[in-house]
Amino acid sequence: MNHIGVFNQTEKEIEELVELKRVLEYAVKKENLEKVEFNVIIVNNSYIHELNKTYRGMDRETDVITFALEDEEEVVNGSDSRILGDIYISIDKAKIQAEEYHHSLKRELSFLAVHGFYHLLGYDHIKKEEEKIMFSRQEEVLNECGIKREISE
Repeated sequence: MNHIGVFNQTEKEIEELVELKRVLEYAVKKENLEKVEFNVIIVNNSYIHELNKTYRGMDRETDVITFALEDEEEVVNGSDSRILGDIYISIDKAKIQAEEYHHSLKRELSFLAVHGFYHLLGYDHIKKEEEKIMFSRQEEVLNECGIKREISE
């Protein structure tokens, strides 16, 4: 059985998080994964800024940052599940980017979560070829979940 934890560490109520979990469940199923665990943690800009500074050496906020446990050489796991890691998303950045891209917060949060999910699986977008593969998979998941790039009102 898969377990996707979605945690809101802000004081804001975010109704889009219910949909976010559904989209991630679909992505897991699409990738034929079983017995995986990972978390999505919604934070504010100052929290993600500190994470980015501490762990990536970048003194600025970012929209999403992942901590993939499988990147580590030796992971001791006491369960029979595959524990992928954590995805941190800045709700502040997500709202700004949703406005900039003229789409809904649901679309932006879903994009960032699925993007982080593929990073947890080892996908990357440093090279053009890798970016094409990763972004194609992301868009497939979002489109198949009915979360298209539509301009919000």
